[in-house]
Amino acid sequence: MKTENIIADKTFKFSLSIISLFKKLQEEKEFIISKQMLRSSTSIGANVQEATAAQSKRDFINKMSIASKEARETKYWLRLLSESELTEINVSNEIREITHIINIITKIIITARKNV
Repeated sequence: MKTENIIADKTFKFSLSIISLFKKLQEEKEFIISKQMLRSSTSIGANVQEATAAQSKRDFINKMSIASKEARETKYWLRLLSESELTEINVSNEIREITHIINIITKIIITARKNV
């Protein structure tokens, strides 16, 4: 029986949506922010995956904390895209989703710290 990992699934799907956004931004010749956003956004899920194989509770918290930092960086890049005049692409759905991901990861970290 497969165990469902909501945050791992959400971060994977989010990465896929950012890859699509990255491709659109590349077509519009927006290279700098799009590359930064791609790196930070895909790192979120990678760190969540690493956390699932953590060697200890502290290691788990550390990996999830890195995922949180990467998520916050991704939100920053998305906000820059949204509020600048670099592109006409609407990223409000991505901002909403990354905010939700940040909230989930924050709750996971808080809960894990209580149980150390």
